[in-house]
Amino acid sequence: MDKKDIKTRDDVHLLVSSFYDKVKEDALLGPFFLPIITDWEAHIDRLTSFWETSLFMTRKLEHKYYGNPLEVHVKVDQENNQSITEHHFGIWLNLWFQTIDELFVGEVADNAKRRARKMGTFLYLKIFEAR
Repeated sequence: MDKKDIKTRDDVHLLVSSFYDKVKEDALLGPFFLPIITDWEAHIDRLTSFWETSLFMTRKLEHKYYGNPLEVHVKVDQENNQSITEHHFGIWLNLWFQTIDELFVGEVADNAKRRARKMGTFLYLKIFEAR
């Protein structure tokens, strides 16, 4: 398969859905996601909007993300006895990078990696702070 850069919502959707296929199968991450997410299609669509908004901020988008990911992640941590660790975020980030590398190459793909690294660090610190 010839790899190209992430250019469209369909590309972002492919990335997000492929990534969550890995997350669902992961022995450490799956147990956090599987009991909570009951509508995977809606979750994938919401996260596609999140990443599309994050990666293409300067574009006029049909779907924009309006939400508070920090609030959601703090709640998940609380519901799981404050058991989210930096190890979980490391696995999450490795799966994200792996998925990008399997499917895409280019400037936006590299930006998706940088944004995920920053977001993971921010979320982990804020989850720890919320404890």
